[in-house]
Amino acid sequence: MAYQYRGPGVAKPESKKGRRAPAPEREPERQPERQPERQPERPPASRAAGRSLLQIFAAIMGLTFLLTGVAGFIPGVTAMYDQLELYGTDSKAELLDLFRVSILHNIVHLLFAVGLLAAARASSAKAYLLGGGVVYLGVVAYGFLVDEESEANFLPLNDADNLLHLGLGLGMILLGLIGLAADRRRRSTL
Repeated sequence: MAYQYRGPGVAKPESKKGRRAPAPEREPERQPERQPERQPERPPASRAAGRSLLQIFAAIMGLTFLLTGVAGFIPGVTAMYDQLELYGTDSKAELLDLFRVSILHNIVHLLFAVGLLAAARASSAKAYLLGGGVVYLGVVAYGFLVDEESEANFLPLNDADNLLHLGLGLGMILLGLIGLAADRRRRSTL
């Protein structure tokens, strides 16, 4: 006897002995009704890349310090650039014709640009924002306690610097606390 294919929908060849009645048609199996797939809620655009607010704030602060540090070395952006000294009150150069800077002061700004690296992880971003804010509040205390023309004023700092540093210190701490609160809220809703 020759091989015969007996798959679904294929009629069996007629045999010589007689004809068979066709098999009754089967109803196709019912598939369970598919519920439309629910699209997950899209996170806000700032979170689309998976970054927390702490990381975003740390990156913004790091970029700000990087630009400030670089700007301190650019003539024109820094007034009296020819009087830029390594450190101390001898430096008469002023960033944006307002904030006294020295080479050391600009380097400190560049070091605080580490926030760009700290933004890689939420834990390091938190440490950067809160710790950096506390450090800047220490710089403010130093700036208010040390006389502008004193030799101990090695950064050099003027009143505009002190007020700016106060704003930076409080701002970094505030951004750190806002980022922490947002992360806690996000974790509690998951």
